[in-house]
Amino acid sequence: MWNPNLYRHYASERARPFLDLTARIGAESPGHVVDLGCGPGEMTAALARRWPAADVLGVDNSAEMVAAAGQTLARQESGLRLRFAAGDVRAWRPERAPDVIVCNAVLQWVPGHQDLLTRWAGWLAPGGWLALQVPANDDEPSYRLLRELIAAPRWRPLLADVDLAAQRADPVGYLDLLAGAGCEVDAWETTYVHVLSGEDPVLRWYRSTGLRPVLAALDAEAGERFLAEYGQALRAAYPARPYGTPLRFRRVFAVARRR
Repeated sequence: MWNPNLYRHYASERARPFLDLTARIGAESPGHVVDLGCGPGEMTAALARRWPAADVLGVDNSAEMVAAAGQTLARQESGLRLRFAAGDVRAWRPERAPDVIVCNAVLQWVPGHQDLLTRWAGWLAPGGWLALQVPANDDEPSYRLLRELIAAPRWRPLLADVDLAAQRADPVGYLDLLAGAGCEVDAWETTYVHVLSGEDPVLRWYRSTGLRPVLAALDAEAGERFLAEYGQALRAAYPARPYGTPLRFRRVFAVARRR
């Protein structure tokens, strides 16, 4: 279960990759824009404000996120052609050829998403844009420690079947894939250094995203024990400074334009 309030705790840090991604979309006056995996909807609303003449649709498979997106919609100025719908990005089909598809920090949860991207690129209107971003932090202490803890004898019997979000991605791989699908492609990577505040900030960051499958597999008591152990390891790996706690976070981007 996604918790929109917990997810929003570091809203500005999570928004920055979305804004960096969509800044490279060159569409001037799209008619139909889709945000796949829209979450609580704030960034989808930003797309609607950027292109006020477009029909903008946000899709998410979390009922909690779609409900939060409805609240976001209620707070927006009138006149925006914006709506939200529940749905799995793997099963989504466009109502008509999209001019822009955005998929931000979603595909790490979708095994084999390369075929999905090829399909989406084929559905674009001529000259349409597909923009994606995925985290890629497999080598960072946060994920190394998480994998080690899951594999520890005390947790392995409970967590052997847990699937974590994929954290390996290569911009050249997305370049090859989308160029092969008939697109002009801009692919890159960025390592952000977020300065997080508060108590156990790195644990709070991951609790709202990467830890979800782990906590879903544990009862409440076991979940709290796991969080305590993981939090202790994170505090050693990410010591707080006087100004906050720095978190290195790598992300991979691709923006493709259909020829």
